Amino acid sequence: MAILVSACDNVQPPAPVQPVPTEAQIQWNEMERNAFIHFGLNTFNDMEWGYGDSPAATFDPKELDAEQWCKVIKEAGMKGVVLTCKHHDGFCLWPFEGTEYSVKNSPWRDGKGDLVREVSDACKKYGLKFGVYLSPWDRNSALYRSPEYITYFREQLTDLLTNYGEVFEVWFDGANGGTGYYGGADEKRSVDRKTYYDWPTTIELVRKLQPNALIFSDAGPDIRWCGNESGVGGRTNWSTLRRDEAWPGWPRYKELNPGHEDGDYWVPAEINTSVRPGWFYHKSEDHKVKDLPRLMDYFYESVGRNGTALLNFPVDERGLIHEIDAKNVIEWQKTIEADLANNLMSGISKINASNVRGNSSKFNADKVNDGDKNTYWATDDDVVSASLEIEFKQAITFNRFLVQEYITLGQRVKAFTLEVKTEDDKWKQIAEETTIGYKRILRLPATKAKAIRFTVKDAKACPTISNIEVYNAPQLITSPMVRRDKKGVVSIYSKNKELDIYYTTDGSEPTTQSIKYANPFAVKGKVSLKVIAIDPASDRKSSVVTADFDVDRSKWKVTKTKDKRSKAVLDGNPASEWIQNGKKMPIDLVIDLGETLSVKGFQYLPGQNRWTKGIIFKYEFYTSTNGISWKKQQAGEFSNIQNHPVWQKKTFNPAKARYVKLRAVSNIANDVAAGYAEFDIITD
Repeated sequence: MAILVSACDNVQPPAPVQPVPTEAQIQWNEMERNAFIHFGLNTFNDMEWGYGDSPAATFDPKELDAEQWCKVIKEAGMKGVVLTCKHHDGFCLWPFEGTEYSVKNSPWRDGKGDLVREVSDACKKYGLKFGVYLSPWDRNSALYRSPEYITYFREQLTDLLTNYGEVFEVWFDGANGGTGYYGGADEKRSVDRKTYYDWPTTIELVRKLQPNALIFSDAGPDIRWCGNESGVGGRTNWSTLRRDEAWPGWPRYKELNPGHEDGDYWVPAEINTSVRPGWFYHKSEDHKVKDLPRLMDYFYESVGRNGTALLNFPVDERGLIHEIDAKNVIEWQKTIEADLANNLMSGISKINASNVRGNSSKFNADKVNDGDKNTYWATDDDVVSASLEIEFKQAITFNRFLVQEYITLGQRVKAFTLEVKTEDDKWKQIAEETTIGYKRILRLPATKAKAIRFTVKDAKACPTISNIEVYNAPQLITSPMVRRDKKGVVSIYSKNKELDIYYTTDGSEPTTQSIKYANPFAVKGKVSLKVIAIDPASDRKSSVVTADFDVDRSKWKVTKTKDKRSKAVLDGNPASEWIQNGKKMPIDLVIDLGETLSVKGFQYLPGQNRWTKGIIFKYEFYTSTNGISWKKQQAGEFSNIQNHPVWQKKTFNPAKARYVKLRAVSNIANDVAAGYAEFDIITD
């Protein structure tokens, strides 16, 4: 019996658009989210970049548990771990024979520990891939800047790549040369980063020892930096790069964010950031851990923009991922799962394509919804602008649109749009974007549609679209933020603009029957606001936020200074600050209240920026009715303010005052500066 084969079944797939990814690079993209671990001597010295002179004996985590790290990371939905085995200070987290500056000369595990081994083993137990970070810079080694150091560095690398199992990523930092201890020389040593390390030989060594490992540096060769440490990938993000022009790093680092459309190598972007402001643990940042809204932004601005996320955990001095960090990232994973839980593409009636390659069923529109990553919709070679119309059995409401290219054949799409068919059968454009790559996820306002039209407006060659998903993610219910400025105007903010906000001023719990917030409003005098955010579609609610304000500050002014930046002290914005520099301590902040009040205390908020100066430690507080004669009401210290730089509240017996003075007797750095984000008084 003869079997008839349609001519369209013999249609050939599109030719690859060079460059294309390796299989290892594709698998790396599919991991989507990985963890970074920064831990070492810096953790115990409250530093980011150690000088290389801290004794190895400083390293002494009493409760270190690498399995706790991996358990948290696994629950947070991540697939791999990159460990900083040696940072710039040169301290080795494994007992490397080539130096005494390692865990073998610390009290941890009685000098017999090997943290690289413990993390590698924990990764195996929890099904995570293991990667290593090895800083090329070494501020401890006396050999640094000499040819002998390169041999030493490669011996370290060989140790890490031969004794700890399979490694999926090798991470080389871009920091090179500068001041350091250097075996006691205590000097600045500069190197030519392009030539000193002889990178081609080192890369060849990695390929030999770990052929499946990908190498990260500023510009590759396999994975590139995204050009910032904020966790923000480019809205345009090509996985291609003119690598020879860029590697191993060059001043035009901002080009690393979008990549190069005409790149001649496949070098996808890794979007890295830390769950805290710092890469190493600092107790003072316990209240600055990225919250759920910021983590969700990170997901959509990394994985959702054709990148792979690398989120750092600064392990604390106990040797554990801190409880706050763990709680937030596990909630992050649950929220991602909820956002992408119900693919509305299951409810389509049909998909029509404006063009199908050779009219073949192998490349038709259905391939974007068949659940197979290796099939794809493709057009004829001469068609680089084409569309898919997705019709639903009944109208849907959606706010997420996910699309993927079949990157095995290269990255192609240069621009695309998204439209919806409204109830009156008219098409309305709701998004216009550029690149897609491995994965692009659009966050959109909640939109009702009978149909969706996805259009590739321009491409390098015929598009190859492997997957489309549509979701109606739950609204992110976050607690609102409340501020009052110097004039007494209250503003209430929510990171989610689609939530309704209600408030009360009488102490009662807010409900949908309370005052609905629409615009900033003025409140004179003392007031206690209670505020709640509510999703109108589901009635889900945030926790209630209470904001207590004392007298308004419309009459106040900072005196004894001509610095206009002093207005930041009274503007109601914790993100602004004023640094008052002096020639010697003490330094006074004097405020004219504009009227005589009964004052019974004050509140001080130090600067909230990471590198803020002048955080006051020892203080004195004075009141005056005339600004000439002063009475000291209190003196003391803001205990633990270095580790906990939040609002400091002090009270005393009520006193009449037209003027108040906060005197900075000393600050935490023991230098000559006083810094303020906000100041307020407490009235009787």
